[in-house]
Amino acid sequence: MIDVKKAITTLARNEVDFVIIGGVALSIHSAAYVTYDIDVCFSRNRNNLRKIADALAPFHPRLRGFPKNLPFVWDFSTLLNGTLFTLETELGDFDLLGEVSGLGTYEDVLAQSSPWDLYGYKVNILSINGLIQAKESAGREKDVPGLKILRALLDAEIDED
Repeated sequence: MIDVKKAITTLARNEVDFVIIGGVALSIHSAAYVTYDIDVCFSRNRNNLRKIADALAPFHPRLRGFPKNLPFVWDFSTLLNGTLFTLETELGDFDLLGEVSGLGTYEDVLAQSSPWDLYGYKVNILSINGLIQAKESAGREKDVPGLKILRALLDAEIDED
């Protein structure tokens, strides 16, 4: 299971430009939802790629689901040459997305997020509407329970207004 606090504070302390998406974002929006990884959308500018590489290096990232003996180099060049990384780290499973289905690039995702105070840092969290849009676009069966929760949260927000 991911150490959410350490994952978030590691990225924030290293001034990485990111938005929390997926199950952790769903949990932050007051949902009773268990997730085993953290999904973040990240800016693909070169400076940010260096920050991500440096921030996660101490936690020995490796490609999830690949043999342990498969050579893998975690560095700026690796990040530069990909947009989606499903990693296992000493913090737990970490998914890095340069683009989010149904939403677009980091800039598009950021536009649908808002800053939250988490663990002493301002951290961007994808909105409920953004989460719904992304999960619907992905069309995965495993997202159906989360979509039900998100729609209920959205209905509750509308009722409060």
